[in-house]
Amino acid sequence: MKTILRIEELGMLVLGIYLFSLLPYDWWWFLVLILVPDIGMLGYLINAKIGAYSYNIFHHKGIAIILYMVGIYLSLPLCKLVGVMLFSHAALDRFFGYGLKYEKGFKYTHLGEIGNG
Repeated sequence: MKTILRIEELGMLVLGIYLFSLLPYDWWWFLVLILVPDIGMLGYLINAKIGAYSYNIFHHKGIAIILYMVGIYLSLPLCKLVGVMLFSHAALDRFFGYGLKYEKGFKYTHLGEIGNG
């Protein structure tokens, strides 16, 4: 099952790359921006609860899709870019086993404990 989920996330990353290719930005922007959503980890400098909340905001695919759709509806390429980058980053993270975080601590995710498996 774990392999199927990783393949699914890889497919979503490819979709994100395709959607990025439809935007009016140079390819190097994708490489520069792919890790930006990890700023959500800064919440862990305060405590685990705020860290989990801020991390999950920046790694929630639903939020990414809503931003992208708003960008389509309002014809805002920057909004579409933010949505695509959040979506692509979340897919990449989940491909590597980093899921949405629980308040218990950074290593506790909806995909299981990081480092155990």
